[in-house]
Amino acid sequence: MPRRELPGLFGSPEEEPISPRSEASGLTGPAASPAPLASAPLAERMRPRTLDEVVGQQHLVGPGRMIRRLLESSGVVPSLLFWGPPGTGKTTLARLFASHARARFVAHSAVLSGVKELREAIAEARTARRSGLRTVLFVDEIHRFNKSQQDALLPAVEDGTVSLIGATTENPSFEVNAALLSRCRVVTLQPLEEQDLVALIGRALDDEERGLAALRPVISDENRQRLARVAAGDARAALTALDSAVQSVEPDSSGERAVAWEALSEALGRARFSYDKGGEDHYNLVSALIKSLRNSDADAGLYWLARLIGGGADPMFIARRLCILASEDVGLADPQAIVQASAAAQIVHLIGFPEGLYPLAQATVYLARAPKSNLLKNGYFAAAADAESTAREPVPLHLRNAVTPLMKSVGYGEGYRYVHDDPAAREEMECLPESLRGRRYLPPNNSELA
Repeated sequence: MPRRELPGLFGSPEEEPISPRSEASGLTGPAASPAPLASAPLAERMRPRTLDEVVGQQHLVGPGRMIRRLLESSGVVPSLLFWGPPGTGKTTLARLFASHARARFVAHSAVLSGVKELREAIAEARTARRSGLRTVLFVDEIHRFNKSQQDALLPAVEDGTVSLIGATTENPSFEVNAALLSRCRVVTLQPLEEQDLVALIGRALDDEERGLAALRPVISDENRQRLARVAAGDARAALTALDSAVQSVEPDSSGERAVAWEALSEALGRARFSYDKGGEDHYNLVSALIKSLRNSDADAGLYWLARLIGGGADPMFIARRLCILASEDVGLADPQAIVQASAAAQIVHLIGFPEGLYPLAQATVYLARAPKSNLLKNGYFAAAADAESTAREPVPLHLRNAVTPLMKSVGYGEGYRYVHDDPAAREEMECLPESLRGRRYLPPNNSELA
């Protein structure tokens, strides 16, 4: 899922736990939240303090858009679920809501907190409510709460004791229970676009107070663009790498720090694949692989295969999906397809990774280039539908084995014709139940299955 962000839509760790804390404020704008310490990470220091500092997410914060309308309205904060990848501003938006509503901001991480902490936070919110203070309860990684923990939030959300803002990188449809989901509005955040990240990088390099300008870094436009591209929509990743790279470079005689791509690349580390074995990305990537092969696009097939492998997908899972496609989408149009797929599965099981990527890649390309036919699939399900509607219809007597004299005496096997001795039986002897006589699920010969 694409996403964008605000200059600080990445500040609070969506990938690192947030310690429970409470910030009460009656102010709006920059003064609403305490300024981050100079020792705080660059992404935290550069977090947007006002809506006007936000970069990206224009589908939410642009003129007339939902988030801007809510923030500029009477100060009512509805219960919301922010769904988006890491580094897209979920925490920042939650803080901006609390600031503009002149509300207490109480942050918890589902990694560290349980029902006890939630009940304490709700009790404090009730006390604050009697004093006229509203509370925004922010729960980071809310998808990590189990059903009972999520249920503990329901009464306080229902009666307005708190305005719940949950942040999740997982699809709320699967990870948030229906009762809580029905009480919240889901807001989808997109990865930052490349030009947005370039703007954020430039802002961090030029900012004397919160950014890196005091270190006098010098980074070419080309390297800023490359950093933005590799960060792939994640502002936190881009700013964290930028901070590390600038800090690692020694100043020259004039005090400037010339930051080359090598320093930025080293700070970025190995590419972080958008993949979670138990999450939606897993199914999205597999779906992209299968649909690319079905469409006979070998290049796209190899790309999605590489994304799955690079992200750490189980190679046997990939092999099983290729075996399914070999029958479902190629079938008898190319009987060798299933041989290729099953051979790849056996070899991967035998040798493992990393060498196992070769047979998987070979099977992927073979299946993409193979002729396609779903007649086998369609034929089976047509037969299955008839089987269900005629499930109690008896097997014709001539197709039954007469294994006892009694069975023979009542007609079992009578009229059966052995095709090896009677070739005409192939055309003349009916093998379907009486009600389905003449029904055909496939073309009359294999040559037409392609």
